[in-house]
Amino acid sequence: MNDLQVLIDAVKRQGADIAPTYSEYLQLALALATDCGEAGRSVFHALCSPSPKYRQADADKMYTRVLRDGRGLVHLGTVFHLAERAGVKLQNLQTCNLAAPPHPHTRAYTHESTGCPPAATPPGKDVPPLPPLPGFSPYLWPPFLQQVVDCGDSPAQRDILLLGATTVFGATLNRLMYFVYGRKNRYPCLQTFIVAPPASGKGALTWVRRLAEPIHDDLLDAYNRKMQEYRAEKARRDALGKEKAATPEPEPPRMKMFLITGDNSGTGMLENLMDADGAGLICETEADTVSSAIGNDYGHWSDTLRKSFDHERLAYNRRTNHEYRECKRSFLSVLLSGTPAQVQPLIPSAENGLFSRQVFYCMPPIDEWTDQFNLSDTDYDSTFSRWGQQWKQLLDNLSGNVSSIRLELSAAQIKAFNLRLARLFGRAGAAHGAPMKSTVARIAINLCRILGVVALLRALNTLLPVGKDAVARPCYDDITSLLSKCPGLSPDPDIPQENIHDGVVPKYRLTATDADFQAVLSLAEPLYFHACHVLSLLPAIETPRQPVRTTATFLDRLPDRFTRQVAIDEAQRCGLLLNTLDSLLTRMVDKGVLRRTQRGEYEFASRMRTHVCVGEAGLQDCKFVARQSVGF
Repeated sequence: MNDLQVLIDAVKRQGADIAPTYSEYLQLALALATDCGEAGRSVFHALCSPSPKYRQADADKMYTRVLRDGRGLVHLGTVFHLAERAGVKLQNLQTCNLAAPPHPHTRAYTHESTGCPPAATPPGKDVPPLPPLPGFSPYLWPPFLQQVVDCGDSPAQRDILLLGATTVFGATLNRLMYFVYGRKNRYPCLQTFIVAPPASGKGALTWVRRLAEPIHDDLLDAYNRKMQEYRAEKARRDALGKEKAATPEPEPPRMKMFLITGDNSGTGMLENLMDADGAGLICETEADTVSSAIGNDYGHWSDTLRKSFDHERLAYNRRTNHEYRECKRSFLSVLLSGTPAQVQPLIPSAENGLFSRQVFYCMPPIDEWTDQFNLSDTDYDSTFSRWGQQWKQLLDNLSGNVSSIRLELSAAQIKAFNLRLARLFGRAGAAHGAPMKSTVARIAINLCRILGVVALLRALNTLLPVGKDAVARPCYDDITSLLSKCPGLSPDPDIPQENIHDGVVPKYRLTATDADFQAVLSLAEPLYFHACHVLSLLPAIETPRQPVRTTATFLDRLPDRFTRQVAIDEAQRCGLLLNTLDSLLTRMVDKGVLRRTQRGEYEFASRMRTHVCVGEAGLQDCKFVARQSVGF
């Protein structure tokens, strides 16, 4: 507590408000409750009191609540980080009493060897900070996708442009492309949530929306034309006089759109989807637009988001006019961004169901000023709109001649995929319990969706114009002949050869290159760690607390393969005793989470169940064969 007293004195002396917003106020309470318990109550009051919003009774209630419900994931590193961000100057800080690791949100401000924030780092030891959360490994994606990614000014912005573009492209493909996973057809419809502090660069997602606007505008133009025809026909009928009764009344057209607003009622959302045959994209740069609509009396369409993840049937019944409507399958995609404080209003808890279905990416805060004048004169809104027009032109020709494209993995790719995700699944369960196991199970589905988009863009590379000198409107008159030359695309085996010879190929099989497959598979761990961070932002009311607070962080810090000495080093950083470590490793080996590769060496195991399907079309008998525990 000596360091905390130094901090209290500095805050009071400088009159600093280190928790000006509710989000920081909550983080401060959670950190003190985790590492100080009841003794941290007085510290909490002392650190909050300089704020003009401070109320002693409210602060007491807050601290009592976090003592009861906190998950133990926010630690004292957050307290010192908040103070530093508020400009508090610390003096005479001798030690860093942070036995527990800092909150994931403050990993960027953590000393690698000591776990101390910069303010507590001993003078003369200038150690580079760790990145807050892992980003994606650099890779040359298909050129049409790569030009979108290259518009990012930072690694994190390039990452979110990759996720945003695959979400939009997947939404436009919807029912055209699919893969079979878990004995069910699944389509490239992602639900992506970019979490970022204000002014951190998430606004780049507004460019990505432009990729879908040509499709949306075309649908609205068609609706407006039909509406004009309807009004003219209705006017002619109204002018008939007595003969009007013998003439059927024209039916107004339904408003078909692609971009669906998040500020919508429950029935309005269903109507928009059904009018568009179940397909659509919600793209909002402020997540509270969606959470506010869902929370209203006329909202409550959170279940629509959950059902759409698995392409389930949607329906509603109006009692006033006895109207019943349904769509057999839903193809809704979602692209949201928001601040950390906007996460919980949309996803109340890890048990809500939306948590495990989202693809999360948490951007770090900006740490330096960037000159916005000394940039290219290119208007990215116009550039992305042009790319959207080019994509729409090819997509119109595809959908007019092709009914389905099925993604298929090779046997080697399936094996590598299962091993990678099974290992991550076991690790997530050991570290975080059921919520993260469910998340990993759905990360697997989302990886296949991303892979489908990447593989198709790679296959269509020669048909998509790229670069400033590209042809504005390529010719797709003989699309079947062009597709026959695309690597990775082949006619479906069920299509007769004479049809292929005549150029009638409505169904295709799609394969992914090994390089693209490995690049998409490498996204598994970063997406997992970003989801773990979002989990720490949610309340733990419905989530069982871990018996050892630091176990989750300790397991997350370990590599897939490690020696006992590496485990000892990480355990010391996390405040685990040697006996506790040995007991933990033994239990994890007994449960099959870890494997001993040789004396003193371990690796996270991949445990999976394997089925062999026999009978006609593999549907008659699907028998359980074995549970495997293997490693790479």
